[in-house]
Amino acid sequence: MGDQVELVAGCYEQIVFGYRVCPGDEEWTIEPNFTHHAHTASLTSVSSSDQFIATGSKDETIQLYDMSKKTEHGALLHHDGTISCLEFYGTSHLLSGGQDGLICVWSTKKWECLKSIKAHKGHVNSLSVHPSGKLALSVGTDKTLRTWNLIEGRSAFIKNIKQNAEIVLWSPDGDQYAVVVNDQVDIYVLKSATIIGTIAFTKRISCVKFLKNTLLAVGGDDESVRIYDVTSQECVCEFKAHENRVKAIESFMKDDVCVLVTASNDGFIKLWKLNLENLETPSLLGQVNTTARLTCLSIWKHGEVKETIADQSAQPETSKAVAEPSKPAKGKRVRLPGEEVILEESMQ
Repeated sequence: MGDQVELVAGCYEQIVFGYRVCPGDEEWTIEPNFTHHAHTASLTSVSSSDQFIATGSKDETIQLYDMSKKTEHGALLHHDGTISCLEFYGTSHLLSGGQDGLICVWSTKKWECLKSIKAHKGHVNSLSVHPSGKLALSVGTDKTLRTWNLIEGRSAFIKNIKQNAEIVLWSPDGDQYAVVVNDQVDIYVLKSATIIGTIAFTKRISCVKFLKNTLLAVGGDDESVRIYDVTSQECVCEFKAHENRVKAIESFMKDDVCVLVTASNDGFIKLWKLNLENLETPSLLGQVNTTARLTCLSIWKHGEVKETIADQSAQPETSKAVAEPSKPAKGKRVRLPGEEVILEESMQ
């Protein structure tokens, strides 16, 4: 069980799908494992940690699901508007960004909102946490790229990029980052915060994924996925992945093989075998038809972080009370006591 991989996908139809990946000699099978229907509107984002998955939606809530028990774990209510992005870092924190312009930092121990930062005028479109866990980047509809000092919860740097960026993503080494604007990807270097090159895609981009520090997979309003050399910005591999636009790309390593996972509006999640040293067209390992219009995807690995599972499972049962109500309240959000204090502090 040590390296069990599950695919977790969200869709327009409000459902979260969980699938178990079962490697085979010739074909890999993708077995349905769970479905979870906690949201009342379409899903926008999903993120995984060692024990939990968090999903965001147009219903303005973040729903938690305990992957070890396969049970729902309540809702996080703080944003006033669609949740646009979610990212766990380590096992200790979850970051959420919303159309209300806020970035919230949550503790995964008691599921309380530790900080609520007014990050952007307008929407927060995307955020990415540096591999060190000390910095985060965000982009918003106010046409800025912002760097956050997560240790102190304050803005470290603001860059006016004069365009509405949809995605920001750190490279695995954390020395550069990608910023997506419509149909292109600007590659920035951290040291100078300047663009060293631009990748030109054919259509609007909806997803990017670093396969390693020098390779970036890109998908969007096209059936094809393209893999680019980050240094030269040239396309080194292109293949038709789906019958409709590609909504999400993830990857994981399995026995020295890079497995690329793609999800599309056509309902399919597909696994592709990719040799990172010799980039020829990837071969299809397996696929599943969810019959839903997929919007987001995450990879959950069983026991990814071993040492913290013990202390996480020892958390008091009352943590569920902190994260209630598990079903979103109709109308105005019920804000939890204790959160408002943080909100007011950060507003001053």
